[in-house]
Amino acid sequence: MKKQELLKYIDNEFLDKLFGFCYVRTNDSYDAEELCSDIIFELLNIANTSGEIENVYPFIWKVARNVYSRFSEKRKQSAERYCDSDYESMLLDKADEDGDESESQLSAIYKRIAFLTKAYREVMIMFYIDGLSTSEIAKRQGTSEGAIRQRLFSARQKIKSEVEEMADNYNKPVALDKIDFIIWGTGNPGWCDPRNVCTRMFSNHIVWLCHKKPRSASEIAEELNVPTVYVEEELEILKNGENGKYGLLRRLDNGKYAINFVLLDKDVFEKANALYTAHLPGICDIITNYIEDHKEEYLAFPYLNKKVDLNLVIWQQITNISRAFSSKVRRILKDKYFANAAKIDRPFSVFGYVDNGKRYGGGWDGISAYNVCDFSEVHFNNIYITRIKHHFHCDHNVSTDGKLQLALRAIEGLDIASLSEGEKECAAKAIEQGYLYREGNTLYTKILVSKSDDTSRIFEISDRLKNGYFDDEAESVAEKLAELIKEAVPEYLLDEWGFANDLANMPVLDALVEALIEKGILTPPEDGIGAEGCWVYVKK
Repeated sequence: MKKQELLKYIDNEFLDKLFGFCYVRTNDSYDAEELCSDIIFELLNIANTSGEIENVYPFIWKVARNVYSRFSEKRKQSAERYCDSDYESMLLDKADEDGDESESQLSAIYKRIAFLTKAYREVMIMFYIDGLSTSEIAKRQGTSEGAIRQRLFSARQKIKSEVEEMADNYNKPVALDKIDFIIWGTGNPGWCDPRNVCTRMFSNHIVWLCHKKPRSASEIAEELNVPTVYVEEELEILKNGENGKYGLLRRLDNGKYAINFVLLDKDVFEKANALYTAHLPGICDIITNYIEDHKEEYLAFPYLNKKVDLNLVIWQQITNISRAFSSKVRRILKDKYFANAAKIDRPFSVFGYVDNGKRYGGGWDGISAYNVCDFSEVHFNNIYITRIKHHFHCDHNVSTDGKLQLALRAIEGLDIASLSEGEKECAAKAIEQGYLYREGNTLYTKILVSKSDDTSRIFEISDRLKNGYFDDEAESVAEKLAELIKEAVPEYLLDEWGFANDLANMPVLDALVEALIEKGILTPPEDGIGAEGCWVYVKK
């Protein structure tokens, strides 16, 4: 076999074994990832030379042992040699010499290494801390029980002995009480969403302890009765988040870890909610009267639909309408109580509260597409709240969604006879989902459509609620909320006071929706899915 074909033999099964080889010989999953990357880098160097290999797998294992030997004897020199830049960039730069095929192979290998790092760590925690059997872990991870046993076998001796010592002392596995958070995000989650690395009860307990006061790894380990090594690794994961720049925890100068986002406990969250709900009857009355007074103005907006339903317009506007009061409170908080706070400068932020059995509101997603259905640009939006299910998520692809494309084609009317049998079936689904409606032999778009040039004016009418309304009520709420925020939020997080206000406003959206339904201004979609809360703007 030619050396240039070497990387083709590094498949998922072999890479799992290679990572196990590294894991059992290193301190933790991070060192294992580094050693595994060193070995892959060495194999890549060999693959870029001429010559033959007689027996490929014995050759690879010989390389692995040689690299491990250098790794152990010259740890510092090895780090300098291999870690001048991140592995993925370095390996892919190296692959450029061999073209697209090598680059694709290396990219797949590196992603697999990253997966294995997480897989080994989670197997250890699920087995030793969560008390799951190997078969239960295999089912959760979608792999074989044999693979799980192999990963457990590769556990380093330090962890193994520490856990065995604890088992001798307590004669039972660690059991963590259930604690959950409701964490919201705002901005672009593609940059970094730290919620994605906080998915286990173990993670939640560490976050909760660091929320109460800054803690060291040893303090957390003692509190939870968990081996320190688990805590050390989890702390770094929670600190780094997805991209190493924004996590749920921060490391202080004294080496301890503290909460890195606004997280309200049950009592504080309910007190904050109560400040808003006390004014809900008045808020709902003002908004109801406002909608009635501006009904014709809402309907006069230049939508592109053949006919426009006020119900759909108010559903489109409901999130902005529900925030009118909190926007007034926010302005007062900024001017009177947090005037010196710095502006938060990151693409994505999270904030939340300890789950108290109440879940409010939902979300608002948007997706863009270009050069589709004779439009140079389209942007779909949808809100999803208690009364409305989401139509799509922010990573949805318009080019593969026939229903959305039919909605674009039917803005000015679409003759049913012009559709293929497959398109007719898709159209039926689009009608059921609320994108289209039928008049005779023509399909029309039911969701609201406007020109992209008019997007800056879509919420102009509703935004006027932020001025000249709720003045006295907002002053009262702002004063009490500012005091609560300063008591409950760490001083170093006070720049993020606005998220505490968002949390306080949580009950308003659902309460307002129910009030408007009761008054006949809003009609909810059947089974939660329809044209309500979904709209698009287009550009030719």
